[in-house]
Amino acid sequence: MSRTPRCARPGCGAAAEATLSYDYASRTVWLDPADRGVEGGWFLCPTHAANVRAPVGWAVDDRRASNIRRLAV
Repeated sequence: MSRTPRCARPGCGAAAEATLSYDYASRTVWLDPADRGVEGGWFLCPTHAANVRAPVGWAVDDRRASNIRRLAV
């Protein structure tokens, strides 16, 4: 029996839809579908995934099929 992952944001606990991961060397933040199970990533619910912001000079690469965007901040 598999358990539905929950949002990692403190106090949230909603069902996760995305996995957040990042790489300092490339200054990139990635959002992947939660079902990919990115090792070392953080699960996020739809609300928190939609509000992800990266540090100045970093890029956000949203690789979820329903929300493809690439932002350089």
